[in-house]
Amino acid sequence: MTDDLDRSIVDLLIEDGRRPFVKIAEELGVSEATVRQRVARLTADGVMQITAVTNPLKLGYEVVSMVGLRVDPSQRDAVGAALAACDEITYLIACTGRFDYLAEVTCRGSSHMLEFLGGRLAAVTGIRETESFGYLSVLKESYKGP
Repeated sequence: MTDDLDRSIVDLLIEDGRRPFVKIAEELGVSEATVRQRVARLTADGVMQITAVTNPLKLGYEVVSMVGLRVDPSQRDAVGAALAACDEITYLIACTGRFDYLAEVTCRGSSHMLEFLGGRLAAVTGIRETESFGYLSVLKESYKGP
């Protein structure tokens, strides 16, 4: 269970993942040991991970799409596992609404995307329907909570 201090630590790390624990401690009025212990617990509990966040379009990946997938309910878990194993899928969520899954797909170019959609994705048993939404630009990407 997280509290306000945990959320404050996470917010500061979202702003700058390389911010030193001593600076976080100063800003929040707690000891560096408290920050270190909290970050260790938050990462061990899977609440957060400290990693680089990239814009794939600026890294030279020419095609990034969100793909909505409707799946056979009896195959939902197997489809989710197969999708999670795809290197081209960088983000995968189970969701409500007209799709069962939303997957962010990152490819080197259109031929790579075509190869992925018509090959690897089409080979996954249990997918009933897909719809792709190509990214034109990334206008906002924030991991900070409200």
